Amino acid sequence: MISPSKWIAGIAIACAFASATSQAHADDIDTRKEDDAFLLLREAVRKEEPAKVDFYGARLNNYSIPSYVDYYRLKSRLRDAPTYDIREFLKRYEGSAIADRLRNDWLLELGRKKDWPNFDDQLPLFVLNDDTQVKCYALQSKALKGLKVADDARALLTQPNGYGEACAGLIATLYQAGQFSADDVWAQVRLSGEFNATGQARRAILLLGGVDKKISQAVDVPLLALAKGAGATKADHETFLVAVGRSAKTSMKLAVLALNKAAPKLTAQEQAIGWANIALQASYTLAPEAAEYWHKSNGAPLSLDQHQWKTRFALRSGDWKQVKKNINAMPEALRSDPTWVYWKARALMAEHPGAQPSAEATQLLRSIADQQNFYGLLAQEELGKLVTIPPPGAPLTDSEVAAIAARPGFQRALKFFGMRLRFEGTREWNWELRSLNEREHLAAAEFARQNHILDRMVNTSDRTRVQVDYTQRFPAPHDDIMHPATQTLGLDKAWVYGLIRQESRFIMDAQSHAGASGLMQVMPSTARWVAKKIGLTDYVSDAITDVRTNILLGTNYMNMVLGNMDGSQVLASAAYNAGPGRLRSWRATLDKPMESAVFIESIPFVETRTYVKNVMSNATYYAALFEGKPQSLKARIGAVAPKGYTEQQLQEAAFGGR
Repeated sequence: MISPSKWIAGIAIACAFASATSQAHADDIDTRKEDDAFLLLREAVRKEEPAKVDFYGARLNNYSIPSYVDYYRLKSRLRDAPTYDIREFLKRYEGSAIADRLRNDWLLELGRKKDWPNFDDQLPLFVLNDDTQVKCYALQSKALKGLKVADDARALLTQPNGYGEACAGLIATLYQAGQFSADDVWAQVRLSGEFNATGQARRAILLLGGVDKKISQAVDVPLLALAKGAGATKADHETFLVAVGRSAKTSMKLAVLALNKAAPKLTAQEQAIGWANIALQASYTLAPEAAEYWHKSNGAPLSLDQHQWKTRFALRSGDWKQVKKNINAMPEALRSDPTWVYWKARALMAEHPGAQPSAEATQLLRSIADQQNFYGLLAQEELGKLVTIPPPGAPLTDSEVAAIAARPGFQRALKFFGMRLRFEGTREWNWELRSLNEREHLAAAEFARQNHILDRMVNTSDRTRVQVDYTQRFPAPHDDIMHPATQTLGLDKAWVYGLIRQESRFIMDAQSHAGASGLMQVMPSTARWVAKKIGLTDYVSDAITDVRTNILLGTNYMNMVLGNMDGSQVLASAAYNAGPGRLRSWRATLDKPMESAVFIESIPFVETRTYVKNVMSNATYYAALFEGKPQSLKARIGAVAPKGYTEQQLQEAAFGGR
């Protein structure tokens, strides 16, 4: 029998536990209420609703991350806020990610107001300095002081759809100061047409005495502009050339007819510009006529995209001499990109097939061979080295990981990730990484693993160069589900994990802007179709983010696509991203086998091109991890071909006889 004293003590303990549990539950409810208020505050700032900003801000006086509450409340009135208030915020949160974010916002406002003294005072304190418009304001400020910035401006001004007021003002300032010539501004007009940036095209052409309504028509309704002909003035000619490029997007035949008809009125260079505009659009569809149009474009000043597509078509035709010539004509920023470093080395090697690479080719390959990307791995192989996994360093200690966990920036990041605020969480995480050494990076990656934030683990571990841990860089979670799924289908598990690493970075609830969901980023319509195909009769749409269901649907879809693409992982990866229909269209442009690296480099969609490179590189690393032996990326990607080619023919195309 239990004694009365023990019984009473037990009751007391139970009551205390119940009280503590009740308090914890109440605290949890209060936390959720505050988090909800914070989300509403953030949304009110985005929608520019000052009354709601004040209402929700007043409810968050004791919020766990006060710096962000203060930031949003100040941001909502930044345009009219006293300088004193802004400087007080920056002083109070000096050295933090959110202070740098506010400084970014303030610099944009100072540039808009043309308050150059305060702008110049704050710019050196902007740590990330990753805002294009701030950079445009910075160059404008220098130009107004008489400093020469034209070369820096040309290097910066390559994406007109992101210019905004700042970069448009920079162009005007440089033109009025004589640092930009009329040719520089015309180049911006053409680039705006290429990027469908109507507003920027209008602003640029007005500087040169052109008619903004005409250039708007050339960009937005180009066939009407073509019908009016080339006109008589320089502005008319340039407007017509923009219309030629824009109309080629929908009707190549009409664009070619219009340019030929207008040729007598155009200079030789203007005709070349017109052909370059047509060639670019033809390249996006992999039209065979593109090669002829690029030839006719000789002498035209080319945009960055035009330089690259002219070179890609030389690659597709196997014209190594032209590849080398085109790469040499690229601006330095492109020539030094690993893509074109690799292909220039290959062009040099093609001059003496079967021989050892020349000293120049070897130097180029070595310059990128330490990079763990697609072209870095291909360069390694040209130098005789396969992909291997280096041994890990000394194991991390609990104290090393605990030191990372104690840092406020990482704590804030975890809080934001828990609220599904990935932008804020990633900003806080990456800000904290800035002060860490390589060993601490590995500890931070382990901390991310322990908290199931695998995308941060991968990203953080990827930053190390001397101390490396490939199990962090290439994790294989959910193998208890993945292994039987891939084994049943006879699917290469390394390829599947390589695709997941690129698709979702292992974020279980990831969702793309197009609606793809889960680890394998399966589209809802695809999920329903695959579920029906495999007889998953109890499938419901809400199950798409369930790990087991997502892997089941995703691996089956990969297997179906792989079968439709004759077992080519390159084609299947591209189809998984861009859709099987587009891949059939791109593949139909082939009349013989093609080295897969060339095919990948000439995929028309930037996203898909980057995607396939990363998936295939990832898969090679995963295979090295899983199999414990060196791997060849070149052998993995092989060659692609129209239907009906033998395996031997594909092998010959893949290695080019080398």
